[in-house]
Amino acid sequence: MRPTLRLMWEPWADRTLPLPGYQTEGAAGADVRANLPAADRAAGMTLQPMERRLLPTGLRLQIPKGYEVQIRPRSGLALKSGITLPNTPGTIDSDYRGPLGVALINLSTVPYTIRHGDRIAQMIVAPVVQAGFEIVRSLDETTRAEGGFGSTGRS
Repeated sequence: MRPTLRLMWEPWADRTLPLPGYQTEGAAGADVRANLPAADRAAGMTLQPMERRLLPTGLRLQIPKGYEVQIRPRSGLALKSGITLPNTPGTIDSDYRGPLGVALINLSTVPYTIRHGDRIAQMIVAPVVQAGFEIVRSLDETTRAEGGFGSTGRS
């Protein structure tokens, strides 16, 4: 059984824009669009090099208990234009009911304008397991042991 996300439009949102959607049958992520306030729709929102900004989607979500939504960059936007997420993946918990915004950053050397309706990120719906935590006197031994970053080699 696949989970269902319940969506609600913000009062100011442009309801003619498509809801998040999967672009292909095998897509893991549903594309999310910028839904800009009326005053910004014609000009869009320009991100200067290294500027971060929260872009509105015009939506609020109700995520089923036991799931999360991860917000991830769109690979084409990141590769072609240097637009990505500074906190990737961004996690939205099932008990959050506020506006869905997407934090974007421009890692390129030129300004980039997000237009009203542009696909700006993708959302992944994933199950959540909450772990218990326990203090112990020792941990099981492994071959890797305390080897940190890069300790398993290059290939």
